[in-house]
Amino acid sequence: MTGATGAIGQALARALTSRGDEVVALTRDTGKARSTLGHGVEAVEWPEPTAQRAPVEALTGCDAVMNLMGAPVAQRWSESAKRAIRESRVLGTHGLVEALRLCEPRPRVLVSASATGRYGARGSEPVDESAPAADDFLAGVCVEWEREGQAAEELGMRVVLARTGVVLSESGGALEKMLPPFKLGVGGPVAGGRQYVPWIHLDDEIGALLLCLDDEEAHGPVNVTAPNPATNKELSKTLGRVLRRPAIAPVPGSALRLLYGEMASIVTGGVRAVPKRLEELGYEFEQPELEPALRSATGR
Repeated sequence: MTGATGAIGQALARALTSRGDEVVALTRDTGKARSTLGHGVEAVEWPEPTAQRAPVEALTGCDAVMNLMGAPVAQRWSESAKRAIRESRVLGTHGLVEALRLCEPRPRVLVSASATGRYGARGSEPVDESAPAADDFLAGVCVEWEREGQAAEELGMRVVLARTGVVLSESGGALEKMLPPFKLGVGGPVAGGRQYVPWIHLDDEIGALLLCLDDEEAHGPVNVTAPNPATNKELSKTLGRVLRRPAIAPVPGSALRLLYGEMASIVTGGVRAVPKRLEELGYEFEQPELEPALRSATGR
């Protein structure tokens, strides 16, 4: 695994070890990985993922590779931040696949993360995996990121590109950042609230990734999102109801752009991504509806 110390990575590592898998975490900081992930996970140093290939010896003989690495997207996009967002994903995945070329025996499958940001802002149209990429910064990163992961198909590996939406979890991600203002009663819809949020509960994020690892029929792009995407307004109202706080204070798009600059586009735009491939593969969602998912994610 790469990205094992992130919120999704930690949850996935627990799920894998609990079912008896042996997890090897490639990490820049082995001390942090051991303290975060516990003794059931082997931590192997990969000091410079954007400048060197992954350690071949750590990958050799593994059954599968889960690639979750990437600098945080939810930050103001300065030129240095955009460079880190792109290079951590594109160059990091390149270094991972270059190491896989040298493995013998080689893992059979690579599940490589991507994002629904590939589709850009799409209004209210349902968007499945066949939709073309947009032409903005984040979409461009996703296109390059996926291209590097798909190169593993040349090695005879099954490759899945997991296009994840907004993961509902109190620890990390968009919900963690939304909770403080909503708990204070000053939350509300953003930029009119009509844009769609391609949400998914953390439990289903992990369940979908495990399906992608295990199911031989899973390959190519897979939208990792809930079957019932909600608008930003619906999400805000439901979160307010769950927290028993008013959620009527609108946040103008201009204020968000002033605060976050170009990054605000991923909140003010939005995409109604639907999990067509997951449903074709027979995945059964644990949290298909928004309000129960929010109650579970917030412990309310």
